[in-house]
Amino acid sequence: MSSPSSRRNSGRGPVGGYRSTSECHVRRRSSSCSHVSSGAQGEELSVSLSEPIFTITLRLLLAIDLWLSKRLRVCACEKSPWGSVRPVVRLVEFSGHVAPWFIGTVYALLRGETAAEQEIMLDLALALLLDLLLVRVVKTLVRRRRPAQNHSDILSTFLVERYSFPSGHATRAAMCARFLLAQLVDTASMRVLVIGWAALVSLSQLLLARHYVTDVGFGLAMGYCQYSLVDRFWVTWDFLQDLLFTLQGLRWTPYGKQ
Repeated sequence: MSSPSSRRNSGRGPVGGYRSTSECHVRRRSSSCSHVSSGAQGEELSVSLSEPIFTITLRLLLAIDLWLSKRLRVCACEKSPWGSVRPVVRLVEFSGHVAPWFIGTVYALLRGETAAEQEIMLDLALALLLDLLLVRVVKTLVRRRRPAQNHSDILSTFLVERYSFPSGHATRAAMCARFLLAQLVDTASMRVLVIGWAALVSLSQLLLARHYVTDVGFGLAMGYCQYSLVDRFWVTWDFLQDLLFTLQGLRWTPYGKQ
């Protein structure tokens, strides 16, 4: 006949094994992308009161940025809270990619019926190239990694860049929206549609966990300022023709003299 202590000790084995198994199961579930709020432990920030006030303020702002970004990642993958609408959000994201914009701009430039239409499309193409250059420079300098919950699939593997700051979709949406509002859109309903599109494209980067909130915010400000640069150095069709004639003259003049 076993003692009460031995019965207690013998009863701990199955319970402990069940507990360890359940803990492993919980850890595996918490590591999935559906539990976005758990996040990666490497993103958490600690604040020390002995640091300068500027450093403390910066860390607090980054902590707020990480917290808000995690709350908005509701379409990070199929198992996310809003995973069912992920295909629609990805379609909105693709509408702000540089590929359809540049291809459509070049097509409109070649099929333009008037010199004014071709001039607008030419400057839009130059603006898209400028956006790619500036975003790539800033991303290379900052080198901020993308959120850990970013779920790469077959399409996003080729369309999503490596670094996060700033959001290229946000810069492009803000710049193209301001370009369209200034050059092509002249009705109130179309203005609302363009602004709404730019807002949805920027929001899609947060819902899909592509970027942090600060990436999108800085990208919108950067894109808004980029159009000011495009408008300041606007390339007219006459200027382009004169430039081409000048380059052609410099090329053929030495042979003509001979």
